[in-house]
Amino acid sequence: MEELIANYLQHMELGEIHEHKSMSVFPLYNKGDNGLYITLKEALEADLLTITEVDNYGSVPELKVINQATVPVLLLDGEELAGAKQNRVLNTTILLKEKSETIIPVSCTEQGRWSYNSLKFTESGNLASLRVRRHKSASVNQSLKKSGLFRSDQRMVWDGIDEISLKSGVRSRTRAMQDVYQSLEEDLREYHLSFPVRDGQKGILVMVKGEVMGLDIVSCSIAYLNLHRKLLKSYALEAILMEGEDEDGFNGLDKAKSFLDEASLSMDEKHESVGYGWDHRLEGPGILGSSLTYQDQVIHTALFKNIPDENQKMSIYQQRRSFRM
Repeated sequence: MEELIANYLQHMELGEIHEHKSMSVFPLYNKGDNGLYITLKEALEADLLTITEVDNYGSVPELKVINQATVPVLLLDGEELAGAKQNRVLNTTILLKEKSETIIPVSCTEQGRWSYNSLKFTESGNLASLRVRRHKSASVNQSLKKSGLFRSDQRMVWDGIDEISLKSGVRSRTRAMQDVYQSLEEDLREYHLSFPVRDGQKGILVMVKGEVMGLDIVSCSIAYLNLHRKLLKSYALEAILMEGEDEDGFNGLDKAKSFLDEASLSMDEKHESVGYGWDHRLEGPGILGSSLTYQDQVIHTALFKNIPDENQKMSIYQQRRSFRM
């Protein structure tokens, strides 16, 4: 792992643990407060960002973004964009250059629609669910190794959405991930109220039933304030889907610190980012994720618990679903 990221992880501060049902959250802090960018939410609300299909025909794995702001805009891995021909999520974190036009890599999160319901995309208020982000991150890592492209395994993303739809009992006309979030809105609101943002907070490390699920942290506390709710929902959805499972364990500080120690030993493959900076793909025996760096600063890091046999489980799920159909 590059020394910059390793040092960043080693100096990360964990705040006081807070709990709701089987989910525990450690607020994350780090020194410095980089305010060189604004978030997707801020840019769209100020009408500084225009996101559309690449042309009238559209291309599932790509969108066009025009940034009219005089500062960079941070698009977070997994953020969902709603509208146009079908909803999409970001395949990686991108720091869009100011006054720029960029083609960004995305994945579809609405399998049953390919027709315009708007000309421009809006923010859905969601990130891809944790398990969908994990599937997507693994396949993007493989794509970068093979072709240097930030492409996901779209079938795996769709199967992940079908899986959370099945587990949550949601039947969506267009098989949209957004419909799962909407159906669980009241349950998710409980988690949001249980884990408010703390002063200076820049991220979260989440545990469910005694296991670390993952973490997300950005370099700016103001940016995190705009991202907190959707990040929390991504992890909380996983906790809700796991409520019926029997396994349970103690959510504690030692396990959180062990996760960070293990993360600092991950292998690091460095790629030129779509926008500013470098995209680092991080992998270890129990870790999977990515980190965006720019001007000797870590802008965003997302790390997930790696489940080695998850692809095998997904394959079995696909076979069962085909049999039912």
